[in-house]
Amino acid sequence: MEHPLPKSWSIHTRPEIIAKYEILERVGSGAYSDVYRARRLSDNFIVALKEVHDYQSAFREIEALQMLQNCPNIVVLHEYFWREDEDAVLVLEFMRTDLKAVISDAKKKEGGVRVGEVKRWMLQILCGVDACHRNMIVHRDLKPGNLLVSDDGLLKLADFGQARILMEPGFDGDNDNQQLPVEQNTGYQENVTPPLDVVPDAHSFPDQGFNKQVAEDRNREEYLRQLVELKAKRHAMDETDKETNTIDGYSSCLATGTIGDIDDDTRRSSYSYDAEEGGNDTNGALTSCVGTRWFRAPELLYGLTDYGLEVDLWSLGCIFSELLTLEPLFPGISDIDQLGRIINVLGNMTEEVWPSCSKLPDYKTISFAKIENPTGLEACLLNRSADEISIVKRLVCYNPANRATAMELLNDKYFNEEPLPLPISELHVPLTKNDHDEDSPGGWNDYDDMGSDSDFGDSGHFKVETTGSGFSIQFS
Repeated sequence: MEHPLPKSWSIHTRPEIIAKYEILERVGSGAYSDVYRARRLSDNFIVALKEVHDYQSAFREIEALQMLQNCPNIVVLHEYFWREDEDAVLVLEFMRTDLKAVISDAKKKEGGVRVGEVKRWMLQILCGVDACHRNMIVHRDLKPGNLLVSDDGLLKLADFGQARILMEPGFDGDNDNQQLPVEQNTGYQENVTPPLDVVPDAHSFPDQGFNKQVAEDRNREEYLRQLVELKAKRHAMDETDKETNTIDGYSSCLATGTIGDIDDDTRRSSYSYDAEEGGNDTNGALTSCVGTRWFRAPELLYGLTDYGLEVDLWSLGCIFSELLTLEPLFPGISDIDQLGRIINVLGNMTEEVWPSCSKLPDYKTISFAKIENPTGLEACLLNRSADEISIVKRLVCYNPANRATAMELLNDKYFNEEPLPLPISELHVPLTKNDHDEDSPGGWNDYDDMGSDSDFGDSGHFKVETTGSGFSIQFS
């Protein structure tokens, strides 16, 4: 069923867009963006138009996707439109479903996801994450709903609205006001409205795999030109827009080019507190309130802002566990409940398991009673092989330094042993949500955040004590 199009929305009044694309239907909606299925008039090619209402999210997504163009497991950005005082509109490849739908569909089948399929899904996810991390891009919102799947089984990472570039030659990715080196600013004039921004179609470049050097050699000049314009736009808008950023603790930060999320965010606990991040801050601090709660690393839950790529690796472990069991690993209903669930499985976070964890900002504020007999990840992964449990354990661990990298896991023996990963063409791709029978369950209500807005709801008994620096909360 097609969804009615409110013609008053800005995307329908943009002549440069409607001259090239016929908007067919709205297929996704989030707090900061709306996604439409559209047809390119020149060749009838179907694309996704993502109208991003938050400039920081748009800037981050465009910047990341430009750096990652031609990586086979990253969603393709064909072009984008962005003028002064208008929302950015990204033209992305259209992929009709996602890994969330794969997991939901597998629950209805006896036997779930076959081991060969699990391995191929895992390999595709790892390839995408490896491409990000090789370019020092931390995604910060990895979850099944942001892993899009094509009709032929190709999986791609999407929704880079919360991504950050942790290290880029010539500028600090966390300092919004920093400019590129002077010699790279050729032709740039301040206070001049940038022209219509258009990114080259990624399919026009040869396949470069993960060879970052080749990508930089071929695209560096165009990338830098685009980056200068984006930085200029962001700098000009920063002072006015950062005052209007809103905090939405129950909306995913971003609808993607999939039809799986229409008015039904299955994990209503994504954060993007961008007003607290970057800006005029020169210390490069990130925000801990980012991503989706069920996949958020414990150091973020304890308020850490000096983190790196490892937060994505924790999310990977949670995704892999869900792919193996078809159930979320830590389905917390609040941040405190999330920590409690993690501690019940892994045990208390102590200096023995993670040296210096006591220095986490909220470590002394939030404490839990000692867990004498944590259940362990093995109990969460019943009937799974030792190798499968090992992969999850190498990712879901307290000390970020101990988490296996995507590259390390790509070389794990698990993927070279029988049963071997299935070819992509043999993967089962479910019907999209809009194609479900009327009698089938609507949405994915088992993922809904059913608790109250309070972080103390349903978190058990707790005790508040006054300390020299404020207070502490102990949960039992």
